[in-house]
Amino acid sequence: MGVLKESAQIVQDVIIQSGYNNQVIELPQSARTAQEAADALNCKVAQIAKSIIFRLVESNEPVLVIASGVNRVNEQQIELLLNQKLGKADAEFVREYTGFVIGGVSPIGHKNTLLTFIDEDLFQYEEIWAAAGHPKAIFQLTPNELLEMTKGTVVNIK
Repeated sequence: MGVLKESAQIVQDVIIQSGYNNQVIELPQSARTAQEAADALNCKVAQIAKSIIFRLVESNEPVLVIASGVNRVNEQQIELLLNQKLGKADAEFVREYTGFVIGGVSPIGHKNTLLTFIDEDLFQYEEIWAAAGHPKAIFQLTPNELLEMTKGTVVNIK
């Protein structure tokens, strides 16, 4: 087991502190996109849990949507749940609230507690993969572990 990059180590520490033994691994190539991650792991793109940060327009608070790699987030669907408009989060906003760069945003280990929604489609798989704080770092987990770790709400994001 090599030494993890600092941002990936933060995620590994959070996993251990939360009572889990999932291992963060670093891939030789980038897993910045769901397709790249799936290719590297030899799994379905749908098994990649991509963490997307949105910004609430009124309150300027972050919202995390963890989507199956094949799904596009229907922003209107999330807006209905929140009764607020969603805006795009730029790289600076994402880094400020999560501590991670776009392409490496983990579902856990953020600087701040984030309101989190989880794509119900992830629950059709026994195992899924999520980014671990760096574009090359990932970890395997079950959908239920994702739910427990994030304390998120499972919704239809499409």
